Amino acid sequence: MSSVKKVIAVVSGKGGVGKSIITGLLASSMQRRGKRCAVLDADITGPSMGHNLGVNGKAKANEIGILPLTAPCGLEVLSANMFLKNDSDPVVWRGPLLAGMVKQFWSDAIWTNIDFMFVDMPPGTGDVPLTVFQSLPVDGIIIVTSPQELVSMIVAKAVKMARMMNIPILGLIENYAYFHCPDNGKDYEIFGPSHLAETADAYGLKVLARLPINPSLAAACDAGKLADCHVAELDDCCDFLADNFQ
Repeated sequence: MSSVKKVIAVVSGKGGVGKSIITGLLASSMQRRGKRCAVLDADITGPSMGHNLGVNGKAKANEIGILPLTAPCGLEVLSANMFLKNDSDPVVWRGPLLAGMVKQFWSDAIWTNIDFMFVDMPPGTGDVPLTVFQSLPVDGIIIVTSPQELVSMIVAKAVKMARMMNIPILGLIENYAYFHCPDNGKDYEIFGPSHLAETADAYGLKVLARLPINPSLAAACDAGKLADCHVAELDDCCDFLADNFQ
């Protein structure tokens, strides 16, 4: 009963790089462009997409399948917290159970005429990313990085896993690239100089965007209003998706 045209997975080799925020921003930006979009939160033990996008309530099912919830912005969303009694309850499961839930989000849910589904992946290269790559028809992945030199090694792991699974890599997005000071108009590299260009060159990848540190995005997530944010630095990335995935 589902219809999903394109599946884009947003991945990172490590946690804490803002992958979930970028997933929500990409989905809401494409939705504003007239595409019908959805977010599948595959980070079962650290689900955040429902809260970030202002989705309240619990998921329900009918005789056909699971019904995703709809965010105020119109995005269809499924996240593990929608199945827990309390949002603060931990998901203390082993890998096979985590992977099984992600598969159910894809196979048992009723996604309605979706142009772009964005999958918010857990960090690393473990059971859940492997399940997503093997079980979902992923059309491409976007790798989210941060400026530290260590990231080149972390990105290498994500790149090599994607290539082992024959998943196209659409490009890199660097988050926390710099801080633009509103008082003097200068940019400061809080986490050190960027190594994005050489990392992209080393693997023949496209740089899709470099995002500054933006405290307003954190505030928007806390308020459940991430979809209201427009990040101009992601416009070229969204143009790329719209132009190459009709």
